Amino acid sequence: MQHLGECRQLADAAGGGIEYICELCADACGHERYPEAVRDLTADSVNGGWLRFDGARLTEERGARYLQLGRLDAAEEALEGALEQTALASGQSYRRRGAVLTGLAAIGAKRRDPEQVVAYGREAMGLARASSSGYIARRLQALCDEFGPLSRDHRVAELGAEIATLSTP
Repeated sequence: MQHLGECRQLADAAGGGIEYICELCADACGHERYPEAVRDLTADSVNGGWLRFDGARLTEERGARYLQLGRLDAAEEALEGALEQTALASGQSYRRRGAVLTGLAAIGAKRRDPEQVVAYGREAMGLARASSSGYIARRLQALCDEFGPLSRDHRVAELGAEIATLSTP
């Protein structure tokens, strides 16, 4: 595989075998030293083009994959770390910050923690409204599917109602 994006697509398509595919991608992603090279990148790294993006996105991408694998503690650690990066500081990248916030809200939903769902969900809602981002709106709408029994909590229900008002172009 030549690019991390191809690995991500393969992992997304793998469904039940995603963890195995992620490990394969880490070992054989078109760069014989891929695992070491990625691990050594910092948020400020420039990679010469083989990853197609700089190191700043790796933490958020890692967090998204851990969330997909159900590794909630690792996902939360990575996503919270991503929020601390300059590239995702408030006012920088609404779309990327919104995706990270929605991921953190989804972790809260999986843990049945209404406070976490509402705190991160409301911040993502603010970004969706401020930017009119259909991407963030779709991520938030997908978050509603994770609510399950939490939807009986009045705070989560109110968030769900607000999300329902967002339009997706």
